[in-house]
Amino acid sequence: MPIIKSAEKRAVTSAKAAARNRKTKRSLKDAVKAFHATLTGDKKNAGSAQSKAQSNIDKALKKNVMHKNKAARKKSQLAKAAKAANTGVTKKASVKAPVKKAPAKKPAAKKTTVKKK
Repeated sequence: MPIIKSAEKRAVTSAKAAARNRKTKRSLKDAVKAFHATLTGDKKNAGSAQSKAQSNIDKALKKNVMHKNKAARKKSQLAKAAKAANTGVTKKASVKAPVKKAPAKKPAAKKTTVKKK
């Protein structure tokens, strides 16, 4: 056990953080397992299961439980599995529509100036 008072406080806060991290990791694992279960069984609910799993990945990323590259890799694996199972859902439901670009403007004509002597 820690002897110094600040070390005792740090032990308490790290225990709380570890409990939060365990909860986040457990909900993430449960959501991913539920998604894979829907791929083998009820494919109609695969889209919502994928969305829920990706949401849990984003939450784990936001709480620094998971590295950003690992989160991107996991989301990619979910999309790949959904596509392989022919569910028709390959991306997260909240993807924004592409932005339309404005038409390009013609460059302004150059004016020629004559110097007076």
